[in-house]
Parts: sequence; C-alpha cells; structure tokens
Amino acid sequence: MPWKFTPTQREVRVKPGESALAFFTAENRSSAPITGVSTYNVTPMKAAVDFNKIQCFCFEEQRLLPGEQIDMPVFFYIDPEFETDPKMNGINNMILSYTFFKVNDD
Repeated sequence: MPWKFTPTQREVRVKPGESALAFFTAENRSSAPITGVSTYNVTPMKAAVDFNKIQCFCFEEQRLLPGEQIDMPVFFYIDPEFETDPKMNGINNMILSYTFFKVNDD
C-alpha cells in the first residue's frame, strides 16, 4: 500500500490511569485514491490487556486522495492497576504499532 504512515512523536510518556493522545500522520503517495483500514498491536503482549483505547482510527476505513495527508489521533490510557500488577514487573515500555490494509473499492 503506497501510504507513508509515521508517528508525529516517537515517544509518549504516560502514567497509569491518565489519558493520553498519540498522533500519527498518513499520506497517500500514489496517483489514485486509496481506502485503507488498520489493525493495531501492543507489545509486550502480556501488557496489551492494560492498554485501553478510548478513541482510535483503527478498524475504520480511511480514504485518502492522491497526495493527501491527514493526522490520525489515538486517545488512550494505561490501566491504573498496571503499577501494582506483579505480572507487569520489569515492564516500563509498551510499543503501539499499526498495520494498514488496502480496502478494495468495488
């Protein structure tokens, strides 16, 4: 898929229980309109249960015209129980990643 997808900031520091915003930018680098949809992943996998999306562009179709660029925010929080959960000892970072798939325009 000829989209450039990048985080606006490489890192967001979040305290468990506090909501936060992360921004991404998507750009259609092709000469045709493209509709895409994304899935997300959180690693380490065992910490993914503590990552809570409030609002996200994932799983929603996004249509970009040729050369169009848009900002895509993610509003989220880390469960406040994260800090006291013994299974999370030693986990200080979570990585949020996205995979985009082209949607066929029939």
